[in-house]
Amino acid sequence: MENQGASVVITHHILDGKRQEYEKWLDEIVPITKHSEGFIDLQIVRPIPDLTFVYTVIIRFDTISHLKNWMESDDRKKLIEKANPLFRKNDNYQIKSGLDFLFTTENEGNKVPVRWKQFLVTWSAIYPLSLLIPLLVLPFLRFLKIPENHYSDGLINSGFIVFLMVFAVMPNYTKLIKKWLYK
Repeated sequence: MENQGASVVITHHILDGKRQEYEKWLDEIVPITKHSEGFIDLQIVRPIPDLTFVYTVIIRFDTISHLKNWMESDDRKKLIEKANPLFRKNDNYQIKSGLDFLFTTENEGNKVPVRWKQFLVTWSAIYPLSLLIPLLVLPFLRFLKIPENHYSDGLINSGFIVFLMVFAVMPNYTKLIKKWLYK
């Protein structure tokens, strides 16, 4: 399990009027995170202005121990302490190995379905998206006069698919089939 990689999904609920300060804080913590041992990548999902106030940060490391080292590091602890006055709630995060974070919800806690069910659910979600997304995205790219290119088309299509999987499809799909999935 150690070499499967690990992800942490961090949610920060930001106080009204503190977004700009939080963005400055992100400018400080992101470079330090990127230079941590085993770092692979990170994504920041920003709130919708005047509608939501939650930032979601997904960070991936090559091993769970490298991820835990970063999450428990003095650098991160000092920066979280510095940002605490900006939060509605405390620094909230869940560490998962591999793609387990796609299969956990706040009410399921640390319960993770067996791998073969994860495989079937992921495949059954990706397959229709892999058929539908190119039908929607490629005509739009051609409309924007972006020339056809197998590699850039694949990159853009897969980006849409992964985005939808992580933020729209899997959270709802896993709720829908929760009884079977966690049985």
